[in-house]
Amino acid sequence: MALAAVIRVPSRALLRPWARLRDAALGWIEPAGGGGVEVSAQRCGSQKVVVEPDPAAGVAVMKFKNPPVNSLSLELLTELVISLEKLENDKTVRGVVLTSDCPGIFSAGLDLTEMCGRNPAHYAEYWKAVQEMWLRLYLSNLVLVAAINGASPAGGCLIALTCDYRVMADNPKYCIGLNETLLGIVAPFWFKENLVNTIGHRASERALQLGLLFPPTEALQVGMVDKVVPKDQVQSTALSVLAQWMAIPDHARQLTKNMMRKPTADRLLKQRDADIQNFVSFISRDSIQKSLQMYLEKLKQKKG
Repeated sequence: MALAAVIRVPSRALLRPWARLRDAALGWIEPAGGGGVEVSAQRCGSQKVVVEPDPAAGVAVMKFKNPPVNSLSLELLTELVISLEKLENDKTVRGVVLTSDCPGIFSAGLDLTEMCGRNPAHYAEYWKAVQEMWLRLYLSNLVLVAAINGASPAGGCLIALTCDYRVMADNPKYCIGLNETLLGIVAPFWFKENLVNTIGHRASERALQLGLLFPPTEALQVGMVDKVVPKDQVQSTALSVLAQWMAIPDHARQLTKNMMRKPTADRLLKQRDADIQNFVSFISRDSIQKSLQMYLEKLKQKKG
């Protein structure tokens, strides 16, 4: 969104939002002696993100649990980043599968209620959290495999694109893509670059302008996902893929991943505050707020 920033936000609004949450709320067990993280083989996590570690295999399954559609609320984004950081600090974990605990939906994307009817400081805090989620996933030293077991539009697609590999359920009702233009919103440059790095420039240009949502077979054809399997095989396939990637020495794989991805991430890091201000300016426009309000009203009517 190459828009002039006209609304300034206090610097305190740009502080890490997850700093307010205590690790205890996530159900992680800190060793009494400090240093390192002990993780049991049982489900642990928070209300919005569930982590199922398997220390023996060196992997964990991270599930989004924000029904009904796993909207990326500020709370979910915060807990996702903290959960990922915990796993990255656990030396027994080398790979993570990202998937959904909500039937039929991977993630519906950004939570529009976080972007509608709020004040500029809240918009800034929310966008900072979206940026941080993308940066942490995109640059993670862990092997990340997306097990896309439902629809994955907009921000849901973005999460999948940050992963090293994407497995999608073979159901024509499950679509994936960055469809922001359909809502009158422009995908930020780093959304765009992540997509271009995945499917190429021309395919990205067409997909972004038209707000295309690809069913599994088309997503596979264009390169947005790497494998399409029956729904009941998505997670097991993702774990198998994870094992293949983990067979590569970590240091070599991590350095290669960083070499491939750091230039894209650096472009956001160098203009992160400007990107936040541009978002706040854009989302605060009366026309954008009215469009979002109308869309949210339609969703309420459908639920009714």
